[in-house]
Amino acid sequence: MTYETSESRVAPEDGQARRSPHRPRGNKVPEVTGSFWIVKVLCTTVGETAADLLNDKAGLGLTGVPVLMSALLAVVLAVQFRLGAHRPGVYWSAVALISVVSTLISDNLTDIMGVPLETSTTVFAIVLAVVFVVWYRRERTLSLRHIDTTSRESFYWLAVMFTFALGSAAGDLVSERVGLGYWLPAVLFAAAIAAVAVAHFGLDLDAVWSFWIVFILTRPLGVSLGGYLSQPTGDGGLGLGTVVTSVVFLAIILGLVVHRSVTRRDVAEPERTTGHAA
Repeated sequence: MTYETSESRVAPEDGQARRSPHRPRGNKVPEVTGSFWIVKVLCTTVGETAADLLNDKAGLGLTGVPVLMSALLAVVLAVQFRLGAHRPGVYWSAVALISVVSTLISDNLTDIMGVPLETSTTVFAIVLAVVFVVWYRRERTLSLRHIDTTSRESFYWLAVMFTFALGSAAGDLVSERVGLGYWLPAVLFAAAIAAVAVAHFGLDLDAVWSFWIVFILTRPLGVSLGGYLSQPTGDGGLGLGTVVTSVVFLAIILGLVVHRSVTRRDVAEPERTTGHAA
């Protein structure tokens, strides 16, 4: 599978360049490093605990909280799309809010609408597959080095949304329906992530697909960790509570994002080639 580089696209005429969804800009996603995955898992865990906290404390019910958080997410994504380059604070705010919203959506489907977790997991997987197929057919690339047009960024955030929704439903399915508790699913998902890493570095599994597989798996990993840390000891957790878990993890996320911003480790350098890149 080959991927078109951003430099190989023909730049539009100046008269309509600012409005074109295909006009190359700076890459809008961060460099994928070890700290990227740490922040991703922490955002996932916060999404789980913060959603539970909001449901319990906000007094808006399972329908009011998703509406409020979805509106806030829409504002942050609007800012993200208007930016011409990657800004860590805005990007990770969007990721954290997507984590919260996707958890709330999954909870609503299960607790209010009565949709079985098996069904929601399957549907989210199918929708995510459709997003990837349409994305590749339209853009001829899924490369994270080239999220540099409005069109590609739109597909990217759609994929992120449905990976979170899929991971949330799958995590709840394993923890609650299968009855494995919290820490055992965390171990199993961590082992699956390690297997993907071995396949990528040892067996040359495609980098793009390796990323998205791990991106999906880190969601149920974070869900399991969040449940284990926050839930009462009688339910198999450590009993730290949603408030303590959310505040501690948010503080760690803030520190890591600031560090990545200052050191410029959050900025992905574009590929300097005019051919095709894997």
